[in-house]
Amino acid sequence: MPRVISGRFKGTRLLAPKGDRTRPTSDKVKEALFSIIHARIPGSSFLDLYAGSGQIGIEAVSRGAYEAVLVEQSRAVTDIIRLNIEKVHAGNTISVWSSDVFSALRKLGESKHRFDLIFMDPPYAEAAAAFRKAVTIIHRYDLLKEDGLLIVEHSSDSGIEENVINLTLSRRCKYGLTLLTFYNRYNDTGGTVRSEDLSVPREL
Repeated sequence: MPRVISGRFKGTRLLAPKGDRTRPTSDKVKEALFSIIHARIPGSSFLDLYAGSGQIGIEAVSRGAYEAVLVEQSRAVTDIIRLNIEKVHAGNTISVWSSDVFSALRKLGESKHRFDLIFMDPPYAEAAAAFRKAVTIIHRYDLLKEDGLLIVEHSSDSGIEENVINLTLSRRCKYGLTLLTFYNRYNDTGGTVRSEDLSVPREL
């Protein structure tokens, strides 16, 4: 059962969908992720794609994100997310979209949403194709802010590209068979807006 690691909801046990419909991010990987991005969280706008139980977006709000949008296609799983949001009383801060990721990204873009942090954890077997398609839409609608960060959780053999469209790889961390890959957005002159000081160990 996932739990909130830190922040105002610390220690809250969250519900997880039954069966193999989702693959929850492990506590080890979640702790590593938030150790790396912790300085960016306060006051940020956070987008969680393939949200599963919603634990990543909920963790972000617990640590100070001012809003989180959670996208999950399965209606049964989004019911679990809503129950988890009720457990932490964060309904005013977290919104849930029951939609496929690509349709949700287009709708978010059409409504002029923009995010400081985008996290995506697609099914490992589909990760490379899902990443490329999602990034294409994110770029088209300018969904990632100029100094934003996009993070992908994927397997070590998924073939995720190092640089794609207007993103450049800033760090890749391995935890067993799982990789977290971090991308900075390019600015209009082709450089990165800011260099990352991601100084935590490669494995925690």
